[in-house]
Amino acid sequence: MRGDFFHAWRAAPGALAPKPPICCTSPAAQSPCVSLLPQTPMPSLEAPEIPRGNIVPIGGAEDKIADRLILRRLVERAGGAESRIAIIPTASELPDTGERYETVFREIGAGHVQSLPYLTRADAERKDWLEVLNDATAIFMTGGNQLRLSTILGGTEVAQAIRKRNAHGVHVAGTSAGAAFCSEHMIAGGKGGSTPVAGQVTLAPGLGLTNRIIVDQHFRERDRLGRLMAAIAYNPFVVGLGLDENTAAFIDCDNVIEVVGNGAITVLDVSQLGWSGMATARTGAPVGLIGVKLHILPHGSLFSLETREATPPGVAPVKRRR
Repeated sequence: MRGDFFHAWRAAPGALAPKPPICCTSPAAQSPCVSLLPQTPMPSLEAPEIPRGNIVPIGGAEDKIADRLILRRLVERAGGAESRIAIIPTASELPDTGERYETVFREIGAGHVQSLPYLTRADAERKDWLEVLNDATAIFMTGGNQLRLSTILGGTEVAQAIRKRNAHGVHVAGTSAGAAFCSEHMIAGGKGGSTPVAGQVTLAPGLGLTNRIIVDQHFRERDRLGRLMAAIAYNPFVVGLGLDENTAAFIDCDNVIEVVGNGAITVLDVSQLGWSGMATARTGAPVGLIGVKLHILPHGSLFSLETREATPPGVAPVKRRR
């Protein structure tokens, strides 16, 4: 695919009742926050005085047996024993994926857990499942194939509900394919390799929780630096996040990322990009990029999507917008 990213689909009309505020909890969040995102249908506008819920892309293969750090952190932020977790296993073709995550979340101590196996677009019309989404304090999308998520849920009341719930304080997490689907622009597929190559990556519209990032998962394990750089070369607006397995980016309402997990997050910042060769590179040829800033951030690191400042573990938080 060449040229600019696709525009994500518009949500169906209608509004949902807001949930009570669930505050930002990263080390950088110390006061109420108000969204400065553009006034567009995607991501959904935040409700006045209600902090947006965390957006939590996970690089896949998160620990489900030992300390379960990432999933435990999600449950804690969603209310612990009072949390209500809605699981969307749509990306997976394995019939027991939702049930297995139900068991894991219950073992961690979540208050109520329910899997919503949307397998067809007709399933997305189920009002009983929509009520579960609207009552959830966290929504979790499993791994599998991100195109199953976009083709089954795109343009439905379910996609609209997830965006609105996140804007009203509900945390939304996704692992592997679910992580790719979180942002407005989604990597749908492509080849690995350390050098960006024209034609290396396929892009599609995502869920649209944020337009600030584009995510690639299983990053170090599958050698995906080149395809993430190729993705941001099309339109150097977004920040590229390369998520190692068992590693998550907890993005709070101030757009500050906290890294949680055993791996690292590779951050590609193209805010000072001087030149991109994507427009003239022939298919299969290397794509030149001048001025890319790269960070490798382990557990406990912070990165501000507003100021583009990175902070190592144990150091004072990055500057806030205000």
